[in-house]
Amino acid sequence: MMYKFGLIGYPIQHSLSPWIHRQFFERTNIEGTYDIYEIDVHAPFDEKIATFKELQLDGFNVTAPYKETIIPYLDELDEQASMIGAVNTVLNKNGKWYGFNTDGAGYVRSLLSKYPVLANEKNKAILLLGAGGACKGIYNALIKEGFTNITIANRTLEKAVSIIGQRNGKVMTIEEASQCIHTFPLVIQTTSVGMKPYTDRTILELNEVHEKAIVSDIVYQPLETAFLQRAKQLGASIHFGHTMLLYQAQYAFEIWTNTTPKMEQLDAQLEKKLEG
Repeated sequence: MMYKFGLIGYPIQHSLSPWIHRQFFERTNIEGTYDIYEIDVHAPFDEKIATFKELQLDGFNVTAPYKETIIPYLDELDEQASMIGAVNTVLNKNGKWYGFNTDGAGYVRSLLSKYPVLANEKNKAILLLGAGGACKGIYNALIKEGFTNITIANRTLEKAVSIIGQRNGKVMTIEEASQCIHTFPLVIQTTSVGMKPYTDRTILELNEVHEKAIVSDIVYQPLETAFLQRAKQLGASIHFGHTMLLYQAQYAFEIWTNTTPKMEQLDAQLEKKLEG
């Protein structure tokens, strides 16, 4: 069987998804294609998506700015996508479109792959910085994985409170987080702060960290953000954002093909590609 996959979004000409999925095809001995389908933000989305549907892809990824826009065009959502309110992966099964969100689960996979000991430390105090879409996905995935002690820090508390909902969780301001960050052995930066070209920016001043801290940043351009550089100077173990990109793609490939690609050395290959 020859699979046909793709990506919709805008702008996406420089997306790494085609390269990643080519590696997956090779590693699983599955035949397929993965192409980019840019949909200009000024184009009528309903017309474009109707034309796109005629291509009869077996599955496709969705990136900004269409992760929410795509939802009314889907036949069904899985539980995580429904809770998050955004879709990044669509499966075409018997002509019906099923929506999933692999971002948060992919992040948790990448984290546990790098630090497997965390799987046995579900009550570890976790601090999530930011309260946007990425935080929502990661928070939900951490809860689903069984982590129980999660705090969300954001400049405004309302968004953090809305993510937690009726579940057990704590919120604080970014200023408060900067004062007590040393009490969290796992810190996850979930915003775009520090992304190129604003590489000197950090979400907060990192003056101290827990003595055995793991500090993670979902930004992967640059690979080692100013936030991670500072955490490393303070003696923390660090976790790079590009691995989230790989593992959310792995989960999508799994949904489409029922096959899980092996990941050995793929993070190092992607690291080289990102560094040019």
